[in-house]
Amino acid sequence: MVTMNSEKAHIKRKPDSTNKDYAGSSKDNLTSGSYQPLSSDELPNCLLYRKMEKIIEKMQDEIKGVPVKTVKSFLSKIPSVFTGTDLIMWMMKNLDVEDQTEALHLAHLMAAHGYFFPIDDHMLTLKNDSAFYRFQTPYFWPSNCWEPENTDYAVYLCKRTMQNKTRLELADYEAENLARLQKMFSRKWEFIFMQAEAQSKVDKKRDKLERKVLDSQERAFWDVHRPMPGCVNTTEIDIKKACQMNKHSKANKFLHFISPESAGTNKRESVEVIKKQIAFLKSRLERSNTKVSKIAEMYITYYEQYVEFDYFFVTQEYPNPWITDAIDLWDQDKQTKDISARRIKRWSFGLHELLQDPVGREHFIKFLDKEFSGENLRFWEAVQDLKALPLSEVNKKAQEIWSEFLAPDASCLINVDSQSYEITKKNMENPDRWVFDAAAAHVYHLMKSDSYSRYLRSDMYKDFLNGSKKKASVKGIRSIVSFSARKENAT
Repeated sequence: MVTMNSEKAHIKRKPDSTNKDYAGSSKDNLTSGSYQPLSSDELPNCLLYRKMEKIIEKMQDEIKGVPVKTVKSFLSKIPSVFTGTDLIMWMMKNLDVEDQTEALHLAHLMAAHGYFFPIDDHMLTLKNDSAFYRFQTPYFWPSNCWEPENTDYAVYLCKRTMQNKTRLELADYEAENLARLQKMFSRKWEFIFMQAEAQSKVDKKRDKLERKVLDSQERAFWDVHRPMPGCVNTTEIDIKKACQMNKHSKANKFLHFISPESAGTNKRESVEVIKKQIAFLKSRLERSNTKVSKIAEMYITYYEQYVEFDYFFVTQEYPNPWITDAIDLWDQDKQTKDISARRIKRWSFGLHELLQDPVGREHFIKFLDKEFSGENLRFWEAVQDLKALPLSEVNKKAQEIWSEFLAPDASCLINVDSQSYEITKKNMENPDRWVFDAAAAHVYHLMKSDSYSRYLRSDMYKDFLNGSKKKASVKGIRSIVSFSARKENAT
């Protein structure tokens, strides 16, 4: 039988209020053993268990509860049983349940927690039929916070093998578990066998009907805590509830740490301890718990950099096309004259910003041509165009790019490393849209790390930026002069 080892655990469990004729006599066997349950306050599902146990207590009422009876079968008696139909009818009559399907679902959930169980099956379910079921003794209720160990399960299975009864034969999964446990506890298996033998001798001294009830209740207990394969394990705690339970235990330890009772009886010592606790709590309050990750810092830097170009925060030289009908903002990309300083300044944010602007791309090509590296950008643009072509034209375009930029006799030979060249050469055996990705990535890295940085430091870029600033300032002066002249003429 499932056992407990301490008087403290015996105090924690509830008194056996039902099945007094059979389950009540099992105290001598249940109060000695190998483990103790947790307190009910530490269990995250305690509220759920209390609700279910209130319903079970109403079901076990001798007058208004589910009719429990002893059924006579061929050459034997089946004590303390009820049918699934009786239970469903009672739930629809006494609970606020109108649908039979809902009542069956509620009964199935309660059976999965082991509050009642079928007497001939390991699957803890309930069906609306004439099959027999039995209530579990309160000693085995989940609210007692049972946490049985594998040694207890090994004792139970070993005891079942000693009782040479057809109804107590091990199922296939139980036999496999027993072999696994015997291998696991090989060093102390003799002790487990002796404990199982002692419990078996005590059970043989009991009344036959009492032994039937106790065996079925113990089997149902292990069907909850060691369910058969494919059944739901209701003893598993949800990860969120486990975290909450862990937080509560830490909070209780902290409260116990700061309680004045732990300071001792001496008044001076208690004052010193309280002062230390106050200083500790003040240091906890002064500590900043806000941690900004690197990603958040990167986002802040990015938005601070681009806030100047956000039409919803900063007034721009062109009207906002999202709230007006003006399309001057879109037309500025087609213009090559009177480029604003703000637009040129954006080219310094990154190579992608420079290449997205058609004017900036043309200006960057002129710079690369001066340094005799313009073929790098033309190759990279050709690779990007290749990805947008129809599939029927990919093969031809790939051959053209290879012969122009990568072949030994290429007219515009680009400088790529040997690894990228070998990968591209191998991909050319069966070309597709991404045949030049390795070489294009290498070329883009060269432009970004070398050519682009030198472009930003060059006089060509600085003169272009300063020239646009001068144009903007002249425009501003002209607008002011024209406005003042109009004002004088009006007066």
